[in-house]
Amino acid sequence: MSVFLLELIYLSPLLFFVIAFVFSMLGMGGSQLYIPILFWSGMDFKTEAIPLGMLLNVVNSVSAGITYSRKRLISWRVAIPFGIVMLIFAPLGTLINVHLATKPVILAFALFTATAAVLMLSGWRPQGGGLSRTGQLLLGLCGGAVLGFCAGLLGRGGGSFVVPLLYIAGLDPKMAAATSTFVISCSGTSSFISHLLTAAVPRWAIWGLCVLSVLSGSQLGSRLMATRLKPTAVKIVFGSVLLGVAAILIIKDVILG
Repeated sequence: MSVFLLELIYLSPLLFFVIAFVFSMLGMGGSQLYIPILFWSGMDFKTEAIPLGMLLNVVNSVSAGITYSRKRLISWRVAIPFGIVMLIFAPLGTLINVHLATKPVILAFALFTATAAVLMLSGWRPQGGGLSRTGQLLLGLCGGAVLGFCAGLLGRGGGSFVVPLLYIAGLDPKMAAATSTFVISCSGTSSFISHLLTAAVPRWAIWGLCVLSVLSGSQLGSRLMATRLKPTAVKIVFGSVLLGVAAILIIKDVILG
């Protein structure tokens, strides 16, 4: 292995600290960045980059979720059915991903993500106030089924899709991001365990360094979001990052994929 790759592997924890810091504020795990960085550093994609990337995704979302739960920012009436149904429907998407063209699905979700980002940056809010209890339950069940299926189909945790849906449905930006951490913790844990039991080849020293970095960044970012950031700042950061995610989806998975 070249000196450059070795340096990149051991610089990864610093990069992951920054990613966890930002993504923990947005209710996203960060696997869409962890996995490519690990792969570019020389790790095998299937046996090393994906398992470690999914582990870091879970560490980030669970750590942030604990902070948000203590601050009473998670809407449990939405989060619990959403997370459970995602766990059920994600394997269904995985089973049929070889029979369905995924590019149109990716493009649709990328456009949905970009639309949500523009709406958030513009300051648009749904009319009519918050959802009723029945509405929250239906949002969790229906949203979990659709996004769980698509997350399994596309091989993603779904955080970049969950938060826009929650926001468009009427949740406050902070509550949407906080609630998403529980949802993606459920789907991410299932995915990580399946990879760990089947293909993972851990490098424990590197795994440990990366986990500590993500844990630190997640705690710092989630505490900052919960206690210091105003909703306007959350909307600006979240909307900007989502525009970037949508662009990456379209370029990498639709145009070049």
